[in-house]
Amino acid sequence: MSGADPVLETNLLDVAPVRLADWEEVDGRAVLLRPRPAARGLKQLLEILSYQLSARRIRLDEAGSFAWLRLDGRRTVAEIAAEMRGEMGSAVEPAEERLGTLVRQLRGQGLVAYPGVDAAAGLPPGTRRGG
Repeated sequence: MSGADPVLETNLLDVAPVRLADWEEVDGRAVLLRPRPAARGLKQLLEILSYQLSARRIRLDEAGSFAWLRLDGRRTVAEIAAEMRGEMGSAVEPAEERLGTLVRQLRGQGLVAYPGVDAAAGLPPGTRRGG
């Protein structure tokens, strides 16, 4: 490997993301609970400031909730997209693109990890899961 970011060399459709965040179900939708930052020093100060200024609870829409429940580290993004399409039809098209955007956003916030790619994925699937 060339030292490039392994995520950039990974086909997202082949990844089986795993949930890292606690969550609860409210009115049939997943509500994600953002964890408090654990960094130390100046980085901690910046992360805590960002944490304080942003939403601590993230309410997903119907498609996002459907996907969240399936981010178990066993199903790939492609498999979940196919399930979304089968369940919700054209309302989720383009399913792969929509799901890919969601998964990348969740990973960027530390709410999911890519097993085999992210160091944080050492947690067994669902160990910090709520709901």
